[in-house]
Amino acid sequence: MSPINYVYLAALLFTIGASGVLVRRNAIVVFMSIELMLNAANLTLVAFSRMHGNLDGQVMAFFVMVVAAAEVVVGLAIIVMLYRSRHSASVDDASLMKL
Repeated sequence: MSPINYVYLAALLFTIGASGVLVRRNAIVVFMSIELMLNAANLTLVAFSRMHGNLDGQVMAFFVMVVAAAEVVVGLAIIVMLYRSRHSASVDDASLMKL
């Protein structure tokens, strides 16, 4: 398979993730869409890294996955706190968390 096929797949995944962030109001779906966008970026990094024959893109993709895992932990903690206080995981209710 040529790298352009991976780029097309990554563009499709990124588009699906971006539309999920823009259209959905549930915080869990928004975080899953962000993860999908990050995975699309990782796929592009690995595809171009393999095309050029070095490991730079793969190492960068690894660090993106580490940061994404940390983002999920913090994001899910915020969602749980929001759900406990408001009994809803809607993004629109997140503005009510202000003091």
